[in-house]
This record gives sequence, C-alpha cells and structure tokens, in this order.
Amino acid sequence: MGKPKRRYVAKGVPGGWRIWNVKIKKWWGELYERQPDELVDELNGKKRPEVLVTLTRRFQKDKR
Repeated sequence: MGKPKRRYVAKGVPGGWRIWNVKIKKWWGELYERQPDELVDELNGKKRPEVLVTLTRRFQKDKR
C-alpha cells in the first residue's frame, strides 16, 4: 500500500520556492518567498478553484 504519489511538490530554488508538477515535468505558478505547503496540499487534494485562488493570492502577496 503506502502513500499515494503526489503530483505537485514544493522545491527550493535560488530566491525562494517553486511548485513542480511531477507528471508533466513543468513548474506550476510563480516563485514564492516562503514554502507554499498549504497550496501544494490543496493541489494534491481536492483542487477547489476558489481555495486555490485564495491561497495563490496570499502567497503572491507575501512575496511582494
């Protein structure tokens, strides 16, 4: 059994954090100053658009 494989993971890059899509091997979203754990959990979970928009805006606001 074990854990289900996660499609999105947060990776530390020079200057902050990025979200990596494991399935299509591309970056998702912007560069974030702090680790976007809540956003990654939502992307790997229910994928509710209204929550994704709120979390993305919160992390982008923190970046500025």
